[in-house]
Amino acid sequence: MMTCTEQSRSRQVKFLGFGASIVFFSLLLVAGCGNKLTLKFTPQDSTAYKVITEARRDIKGEGALSDDSIFKGGATGNRAEMTFTQQIQSVNEKGNAVAKITIKKLKYLAEVKDKVTMDFDSSREKDQNSPLFKLIGQSYTIEITPAGQVSKVVDVSEAKAIVKGGSSANQAASTLLKPEAIKLRHTIPALPISGKNQLKSGDSWSNVKTFNFGMMGSKSYERIYTLKDIEDVDNRRIAIVEMNAIPSAEMAEELHEEQAMGVFSKMFDNTETYTGRLKLDLNAGRTEEYFEKLRSEWVAVDPSAGQEDDGEPAALRMTATRFYRIEKLD
Repeated sequence: MMTCTEQSRSRQVKFLGFGASIVFFSLLLVAGCGNKLTLKFTPQDSTAYKVITEARRDIKGEGALSDDSIFKGGATGNRAEMTFTQQIQSVNEKGNAVAKITIKKLKYLAEVKDKVTMDFDSSREKDQNSPLFKLIGQSYTIEITPAGQVSKVVDVSEAKAIVKGGSSANQAASTLLKPEAIKLRHTIPALPISGKNQLKSGDSWSNVKTFNFGMMGSKSYERIYTLKDIEDVDNRRIAIVEMNAIPSAEMAEELHEEQAMGVFSKMFDNTETYTGRLKLDLNAGRTEEYFEKLRSEWVAVDPSAGQEDDGEPAALRMTATRFYRIEKLD
């Protein structure tokens, strides 16, 4: 028969063993479930964001072409910087949210062959007579999925009507309200699709993005996302996702005819980088920051040009840049 002391020690061992089992199985449960990378929506919740989008093409001659008065290169493109509030109006049974977007600030820059054709900043008093300034305070509504996709542009009619006109500023404002521009502005492409969003550090997923480079044709890229880490920041769990992209053959058949039009690109050597990064607040289900940047460069060299003058060979260098960044402000 055990003494009282032995019985007490036995109960303690059993309790400690039971506690250790709980801890062990809890760790297994956490490891198995992973982290849910998804957006969460609460009706009437409001968040401020700033989005930057940029598309740019730069062409320049080098060597014998650098001083050629016939060849005209330069940079052509546009950059938009918009600050807005996103207020959740409703959430349906699928978790999709109808969000009201209200424009608070706007910058817009456009240039053609190094010549600035439009430079607007809503914070400048002299720009407040521009049709673009009419966008300040205007709203439109969209539907967003937990996977960060804009599934529908619900209503943008009032904002479109107020900037209707034939001037270049009116047209720029209207372009910012086109469905494809709105979807680009509010989509978070780094999030995995629904049903596959329970992830652990080291897990990867991917999607395909296609860009049109005009006379250089179109190219598709497989964007590969990897969950690198979960950081603890001010008692919030922040998921860090990094993106690297590679050329994709998935859209090759669909792009075959268009690529034939871009046969000009075969005369050039091409190098490119396409990277990105996401910070997602797992507690609140909100994007803290996401950016991605594509830089593609084509170079063609004519070794014979310039040799008569013992100069550098003639070269033509073309660079295309696509940039997107969204940042939570509050």
